[in-house]
Amino acid sequence: MTRRAVITGVGHYLPERVVENAEFEASLETSDEWIRSRSGIERRHFAAEGETTSDLATHAAKAALADAGCEANDIDAIVLATSTADLTFPSAATMVQAALGMTRGFAFDVQAVCAGFVFALSNANALILSGQAKRVLVIGAETFSRIMDWSDRSTCVLFGDGAGAVVLEAQEGQGDSDDRGILSTDLNSDGRYKDLLYVDGGVSTQNTGFLRMQGNQVFRHAVEKLASTANTALDRAGLTAPEVDWIVPHQANIRIIQGTAKKMGLSMDKVVVTVQDHGNTSAASIPLALSIGKQRGQIKRGDLIVAEAIGGGLAWGSVVLRW
Repeated sequence: MTRRAVITGVGHYLPERVVENAEFEASLETSDEWIRSRSGIERRHFAAEGETTSDLATHAAKAALADAGCEANDIDAIVLATSTADLTFPSAATMVQAALGMTRGFAFDVQAVCAGFVFALSNANALILSGQAKRVLVIGAETFSRIMDWSDRSTCVLFGDGAGAVVLEAQEGQGDSDDRGILSTDLNSDGRYKDLLYVDGGVSTQNTGFLRMQGNQVFRHAVEKLASTANTALDRAGLTAPEVDWIVPHQANIRIIQGTAKKMGLSMDKVVVTVQDHGNTSAASIPLALSIGKQRGQIKRGDLIVAEAIGGGLAWGSVVLRW
């Protein structure tokens, strides 16, 4: 028998405020058509004043726990992926731990920007495989609206706020690719590409800063690196692209999503797409898409899923799992 980390619950949360593309027309030289044609985005959600990343994460966590039939104190650890934590410290994960009434175990944040959830899921998988935890709550949550330069039309129209979460639980498998749970992971980073996507501020610079991006360069790296990491993870699991039921990609840009699917030789009919309704929610986008994909009836028990993402760093990676 082989220990596997199986997703037993999933949930998400989106702030109430919905921002349609047309709202940007009053303050920027842009239009709904311009935004849709370049990104596929039609609308996004923005957090309310005073609504923090840990607030969003807590809502998503409660939904995932309910879906799994778990209580907070059934959880051994929380791993929260975010680049927009409430405070410099403590971690947003510990704030979620307190908000859930979880009085045992441990909690910590992971920061790999848009690839954060893949990195968090991989770390949670390792905690379970090593025996350090039986159940891990893995969350991706962001309030990117707080780091936007509202005069920069090339970035501010692309991002939104939200959160998604999964409950990951240790179960026994046969040790082959038919097992439910995480079958393989692949993580990568290359700091030489920092200037392609970054925030020009931080604690040690004593300046909050805004998100900056060289969109064309990010696009060029994204398609190649996403297809490569997905195929690497599939190979590690002893699987091939035609066996995949669903790609659940980071929801950054419909053209990146389409380009990656094409490079993997897969139809868009096998891709869960939510970017049109949420924009780029960074580390939240994959768990959001998993939750919505399940709600839509797309993702079903036994489906083979590849989740892949790329973000600032550059950092990129993928997870192959069976639902």
